[in-house]
Formats: sequence, C-alpha cells, structure tokens
Amino acid sequence: MSGVGVLDKAVVILAACVDGASLAELVDRTKLPRATAHRLAQALEIHRLLVRDAQGRWRPGPRLGELANAAPDVLLTAAEPMLTALRDATGESAQLYLRRADERLCVAAAERASGLRDTVPIGSVLPMTAGSAAQVLLAWEPPEAVMPLLPRCKFTGRTLAEVRRRGWAQSVAEREAGVASVSAPIRDRTGRVIAAISVSGPIERLGRRPGDRHAMAVVRAGQRLSGL
Repeated sequence: MSGVGVLDKAVVILAACVDGASLAELVDRTKLPRATAHRLAQALEIHRLLVRDAQGRWRPGPRLGELANAAPDVLLTAAEPMLTALRDATGESAQLYLRRADERLCVAAAERASGLRDTVPIGSVLPMTAGSAAQVLLAWEPPEAVMPLLPRCKFTGRTLAEVRRRGWAQSVAEREAGVASVSAPIRDRTGRVIAAISVSGPIERLGRRPGDRHAMAVVRAGQRLSGL
C-alpha cells in the first residue's frame, strides 16, 4: 500500500473487477464498506477506468488499455543493454523471445559483429517445436498447454522436466543444422515465465554441450530481467 488511502482503495477495486464484479462481489472481494466501494467504482467508471457489462457488472475500462499502450515496454527497454552485455560476455549472438500461441517471436537481439554467427532478425517467427528457447517457453506451462504440441516437438517431456530441474535449456542442431543454443527463463513478479533469453552460434564454437560453456551467463541475464 502507498499510504494514500483513496488511491489504494481505487487500485483494490480495479483489481477486484478484472473478471467482472457486481457491487455485492466488490464489497466481498475488497472488504470495503458498501457505500465506499460504490462511490469509488462510479468515479472510476466516469474516468473510463471501469465500464459496466450487459449484466451491470463492472469490468476494466478502455482507459486502462490506452494508458498501457502509451507506456514504454519495460522489458524491451531493459533487454537491449542486457543482450549487448550477454553477447559481449559470451561472444555469441543473443536474443529475446516471447511466445505467440504455437510460435515464438524474436523481439530483441544483439548480433555478433563478425565471424560465423547465428543471425535471428528482430521480428522473426520461429516454431515452438524446436530450440532451447522453445523448451524454456514450454517447460513451466501447464500440461494441457504442452501436450497438444509435444508430438510435433523435437524434444520430449523428459527434456522439459530436465529444463525445469536445472533452470535452463540447451539445444544442438535442433532448430537448424549446425546451430547450438542456450536459453533461460525471464519471469514476471509472480514467478510466471514470460520470455526466454538466449545465446546461439555455430556448433563448432559452442560444442555439443553449450550449456557447460554459457548457461551461467544466460541464467544470470534472465534473472536480472525478471520481476520488472
């Protein structure tokens, strides 16, 4: 709590309305007096932070989305210098991936300046069925989200269990012949995995056990980007 009473109560009401709430549900969830909850919910509705649905229940309003869209992406802003530092520390190209349904999207990257390298341009869409980043993005998902994909994957459920156990993933010629990679999770403040940070390069340089060489650096980078 911030100590600013009205603001703290308003935030509690907004959180209570994420899945919709009647006045009775609002009072039950927030433990606020009925009159207070009603007055604040009405005020938030006037400012379009809450709206009423067809059943008259309060739900998040359009102003929240407008404010969110205007804010800089905290993860991407922090990731750019972190990827550069990871590239410089490992000597390999570094990437940041987000899951998009059955695919993963490269949203940031720092490429090795010269020599043989694995180049993944920003905006590249890659499968969730191969590669260490795909393993990381699936490893902590619930079984019902993983099982439909697993028959098409080049890794197994046992692989994902091992990723969860050690906290990072590695792949060798799994997504692309001649390429090895190491990935680690990035988590939000609740501990949920929201992204994967990776380094990738030729097998000739990373070897058949790339995690032995780079896992520690990649895990530390993921930890530093977590909880933003």
